[in-house]
Amino acid sequence: MHPILLNSLAVLAGLVVGNVINMGIVMISGSVIPPPEGADVTTAEGLQASIHLFEAKHYIFPFLAHALGTLSGALVAALIGVNRKLTVAMIIGGFFLIGGILAAVMIPASPWFVVVDLLFAYLPMAWLGYKLASNKANNRG
Repeated sequence: MHPILLNSLAVLAGLVVGNVINMGIVMISGSVIPPPEGADVTTAEGLQASIHLFEAKHYIFPFLAHALGTLSGALVAALIGVNRKLTVAMIIGGFFLIGGILAAVMIPASPWFVVVDLLFAYLPMAWLGYKLASNKANNRG
């Protein structure tokens, strides 16, 4: 199979895995750290009306979802990719970063969280996924 096709499939697999991990963490977040009393987090309007009630602890799971989703997606893509493993991992990071920017525009959040999230949850995690895949490949060979 042609390397471009295999790398494209690696990116697709990374996006799927990363999104599954992201959504899984988002789904369990409310049971681990419940939203503030009286906050409606089911709609963007409810979230915007109650965002002032959120404390730093309420941002832990969103950050973990973004960071671990990107990390796992980039790791999978770099493991599956046949060459240019850094490129396929960073493509995953780029897609998730675009999603993070869109979320930051559409979903209200504290400015400090938006900065931390956009700077640390996407491209650095994609690079780390690449490094983990490279270390695994080096340990095998």
